[in-house]
Amino acid sequence: MTRLTTTERFLCLFTEVRSGEGATALMMFANVFLILLAYYLIKPLREGWIAVSDIEGLSKMEVKAYSSFAQSLVLLFVVGWYARLSDRWDRGTLFTRATLFCISNMVIFWFLQPDFFIDKLPSTGILYYLWVGMFGVFVVAQFWTFCADVYTDERGKRMLPFIAIGATSGAVAGSWLVDRLVSSGAVSIESLLLIATLPLFVSIILVDKVEQREVHHAEPSGEAVAGENSGPADHPGESSIWSGARLVLISRFLLLAALVTMFTNWVNTNGENLLFRVIQESLAVEAHAQGIAGERALLEFVRDGTTAFYGNFFFWVNVVALLLQAFVASRLLKYGGFAAILLILPVIALMSYSVMALLPVLAVVKVMKIAENATDYSLNNTSRHVLWLPVSSAMRFRGKPAIDTLYVRLGDGLAAMTVLIGVQLLALATAAFFAFNVFLVLCWLVVAVLLVKEHRRATEAAA
Repeated sequence: MTRLTTTERFLCLFTEVRSGEGATALMMFANVFLILLAYYLIKPLREGWIAVSDIEGLSKMEVKAYSSFAQSLVLLFVVGWYARLSDRWDRGTLFTRATLFCISNMVIFWFLQPDFFIDKLPSTGILYYLWVGMFGVFVVAQFWTFCADVYTDERGKRMLPFIAIGATSGAVAGSWLVDRLVSSGAVSIESLLLIATLPLFVSIILVDKVEQREVHHAEPSGEAVAGENSGPADHPGESSIWSGARLVLISRFLLLAALVTMFTNWVNTNGENLLFRVIQESLAVEAHAQGIAGERALLEFVRDGTTAFYGNFFFWVNVVALLLQAFVASRLLKYGGFAAILLILPVIALMSYSVMALLPVLAVVKVMKIAENATDYSLNNTSRHVLWLPVSSAMRFRGKPAIDTLYVRLGDGLAAMTVLIGVQLLALATAAFFAFNVFLVLCWLVVAVLLVKEHRRATEAAA
């Protein structure tokens, strides 16, 4: 048996590594580190920009929630387009060209930032908010699809938890940089978009290196989803705008995966919207206390305060997520199995929202959201990628991007409807919104238990 290298022996601190696996694992680790570093440089800017994109007659929370709903509609077109590109290009070319497209968009938005080159263009904050959702399609989600395609079921269960440490590390680094750069004034907020392009260029190089090292593994015939008809994945020419939405109907496995994703994001986005509402109210009180009255000065105060808050918030979320990913994820998956790693987030969410319903104040909401988001970005993130290991390569490149994007944004859309009904029709208090989230978490738990059973059946069939 070939001996492990020094690097591979070090990696064994985090997961089980076998001879010859270390180099690819490190490149994948570095790749996702850079992608999430870039993402968290632009994500807090999104919150600050949307905070100063006012629409008459709507509260700031409503603007944010309805922008998320618009994002889900746009993604109907994006997912179908992406599916067509995945039929036309190999995975390395697809990754490279999609990433370059996003980099070009970042340069464009750098020019369009309010009070930078142009005083203020109407709705640019909303457009940027929509685009950040697109970034998740083109870069973040496609990396994990690429990763699940590189690794087999057995290797994936060992290596994905380690590679996901790179994601949480990159998120920590990105949010820490935003917090330090904004608070110190060393770099202007406007420069964050340009800085974020640099790690993406390096990411493209790393994907090419991995492609050169890894041999494409042949897929067993008929393994699409637990032996069921693979549907659209077997007919590349049939991609359409609606193919991602229809895909979940071909099997119980995909339907349950889509429902779990939808409930996860519905609950989480409800919580994010409420956190945003409390932050804006707090900033308004603080601005009044400081005597900030001019319109321009107030907009800058709100934008910079929101960006700084989220930079700090994301930092602590990702520090906790990094610890969970490094020391809990692989062990929980190894000893508790897929069920343990999938069900832990709804259990934590149930406890968190129960507490927030009783004490809906900023300090409590912040701590509870840190606990929920950290678990989501680490343990639940690992479960989302392990979920796809028993299915075929063709199904991954169709089903995973569709569910990870379209059904995530469907959850955003339902959260927007929650805001619309809760604010405009029922005038619900913050505590009532949190109580409604408790009900949603109970529904989420039921569907998650059913998905665990389907995943077990798919794994046995693939074996």
